[in-house]
Amino acid sequence: QVQLVESGGGLGEPGGSLRLSCAASGSIFSINAMAWYRQAPGKERELVAAISSGGSTNYADSVKGRFTISRDNAKNTMYLQMNSLKPEDTAVYYCNADIRTGWSRAANPYWGQGTQVTVSS
Repeated sequence: QVQLVESGGGLGEPGGSLRLSCAASGSIFSINAMAWYRQAPGKERELVAAISSGGSTNYADSVKGRFTISRDNAKNTMYLQMNSLKPEDTAVYYCNADIRTGWSRAANPYWGQGTQVTVSS
């Protein structure tokens, strides 16, 4: 079994910062791409940022220049540094990872349970 566990959410002030973490554990052979998604009330889940196994990144236009995605492959952990927070960043943030559980197995997508981020003064 594979688990993804997010941490680091909570209440942030406009203009402030928060850092999210996503730790993968279990029967992991390798992790391909990892990503952060978010879902605000009444809205569809959207991609925030993604990072390949080699470290290539891409971001939603709404967070470019403010958020930074990174990963520590040795720790099977991904991070999202969120700076210059805005009220519209309020959402449940989910981590996603494409994980192989064996050398002969294809990668499958796994999701964390989500962590609430609220930006308010």
